[in-house]
Amino acid sequence: MGGLNMKVGMGYDVHRLVADRELWIGGVRIEHTMGLLGHSDADVLIHALCDALLGAASLRDIGYHFPDKNPEYKGIDSKILLRKVMSLLRDNGYEFGNADMTLCAERPKLNPYVPDMQKVLAECIGTDKENISIKATTTEKLGFTGREEGISAYAVVLIYRP
Repeated sequence: MGGLNMKVGMGYDVHRLVADRELWIGGVRIEHTMGLLGHSDADVLIHALCDALLGAASLRDIGYHFPDKNPEYKGIDSKILLRKVMSLLRDNGYEFGNADMTLCAERPKLNPYVPDMQKVLAECIGTDKENISIKATTTEKLGFTGREEGISAYAVVLIYRP
């Protein structure tokens, strides 16, 4: 195992849906009656992806690097955070392999936005969009997601040392 140059990371995030906020997921603005509440733009997919990347490299988590107590990150575009995470990974000798992510939302329907999300995330990371897998599902009206109180996202990534 000592010579293995690949690492896997897993990330999870959730944000509450509220009125009077824009909905940003995967770096894409989505038309909806509500948006996600958070210190930043509350992009649940990018936050899960950042946590997966940081975790794979043993670099703590998104809250450690971009604390919500820091006014610098108030309302920040999460694509900026993803680019900073990728710089941190590359500074530590890692390169991106691939990501497999799942979005959980009852509404709005997110599948039509997946190709745009793949394109945006691939550009932020500096990879081909074929290395970005995004699936969207519901929770069959169960739990906070099913009651449309929030949206959650899971991300699994592979990173490696070239």
